[in-house]
Amino acid sequence: MPTETETQVVVAGAGPTGLTLAYELALAGVRTLVLEKLPRRVDQVKGGGVQPRTAELLENRGLLEPLLKRATPREQVGGHFAMLPVPLDCTPWNTRHPFPVAISQGDIEDVLEERATAAGARVLRGTPVTGVEQDDDGVLVTADGVRVRARYLVACDGGHSTVRKLLGVPFPGRPGTHQAVLADIRLTAVSALVPRQLGHMSTLTRQGGGHWAMLAPLGGDRYRITFGRAGEADTSRDTPVTPVTPDEITTALRAVYGPGTTLGAVDNASRFTDATRQVENYRTGRVLFAGDAAHIHPPLGGQGLNLGMQDAFNLGWKLAAVLQDRAPGDLLDSYHAERHPVGAQVLHHTSAQRVLANPNPGEDVAALRDIVTDLLRLPDTNRHIAGLMSGLSLRYDLPGDHPLTGDRVPDTDLVTEDGPVRLSALLAPGHAVLLDLGGVTPAGLRLPPRVDLVRATSAEDLGAAALLIRPDGYVCWATDGESGSGADLSDVLAERLVGARGSAVV
Repeated sequence: MPTETETQVVVAGAGPTGLTLAYELALAGVRTLVLEKLPRRVDQVKGGGVQPRTAELLENRGLLEPLLKRATPREQVGGHFAMLPVPLDCTPWNTRHPFPVAISQGDIEDVLEERATAAGARVLRGTPVTGVEQDDDGVLVTADGVRVRARYLVACDGGHSTVRKLLGVPFPGRPGTHQAVLADIRLTAVSALVPRQLGHMSTLTRQGGGHWAMLAPLGGDRYRITFGRAGEADTSRDTPVTPVTPDEITTALRAVYGPGTTLGAVDNASRFTDATRQVENYRTGRVLFAGDAAHIHPPLGGQGLNLGMQDAFNLGWKLAAVLQDRAPGDLLDSYHAERHPVGAQVLHHTSAQRVLANPNPGEDVAALRDIVTDLLRLPDTNRHIAGLMSGLSLRYDLPGDHPLTGDRVPDTDLVTEDGPVRLSALLAPGHAVLLDLGGVTPAGLRLPPRVDLVRATSAEDLGAAALLIRPDGYVCWATDGESGSGADLSDVLAERLVGARGSAVV
């Protein structure tokens, strides 16, 4: 007889997306259960990098510092577009984190799980989801001898999502055209061709002997290698995926880095393709999709892990508000409305990068690479692509006439009556923040739940006298001057924050 249990939210998958969501929900006091099919965490590099906007969001929750302690030292250089030899400059976007952070996915998961469980979330490993039934009131999830009744289920279980398949949700898109290998390895000897430190991606790529490869040093004898055969098509649709063998890795290493490079051990290895797919709707009744369960794309530019974690930061506070009766259920529709276009944009630009990054470009593609490389050296073009790849330029289409509405807020230095503080520290509890920089909010203002009023000054001009900042760090209301009566402003703030008025959220 299966064990019966209840919770408010079941999260399928304990990867970076699922664990970020679990932390966000637990921080808000939502009972959350994470079901993970693997019996133990795989210590893998995999995603391997945190983009600047993701770093900002992690800092907003106090999660960045423990991750930085585990980061791999790297040259302070910007990211890349299609591995072209021009670093992307994020400094025009006014961020404290202009460079990607090199850190293994295993370390990210370790920190997130530690914080999520400390906040009250539960993680059950070795518990694959095998059944999903939903009705108007909730979801019944069956998982390896456990039956869980929950209000909502969030599928964060990867590109081969079991939840998506059980529900028969289509995953339209384009199948892969090429197959490659990603492996964490140890080398006992290295040739002069092996990179000695992490730098710009364009410095880590080589070709030779009919292979292409990217070899990233991780410290000591540890390396991450990505490789494939030039011109090799993806046959995984027609044939079973075979395990990656040490001999296969050795062949690629010798072809690209010479016989002086010797494989010592393979910590883990897997195959991947450049398939591009996205679910049509991120919500199906009481089930929502995030991360690779919602979208997959060519692994170019360090986008996948970051896209999924940002899905979770967007969804977490909304799901908590609905469950705690601070918002109507249709607030969850805004998750799809805001994040689906972002996912589609990533699929679009990684498809463009796939063409430009072809290790064996034809004459026309080679000419295009030269033109795009020259364009990236122009400050305006570099700024645009840097904002796109880092996530710093993301702006949500939110209601309101103020030009700041929908923008992210930089981590500004503020001075309050209690002393100096950074904006990121104000967002650490996961609350929304009404930041009054001009003394325009009336005394005795009745605030919606989980909204903190902070009166402060700043040497930096933030572009408004007062801003309502969502828990995920985006402006949903701003004013340049008088904000009206307390009662009117209370309704406006509630409406802008969760799309409802009056008693629904107050």
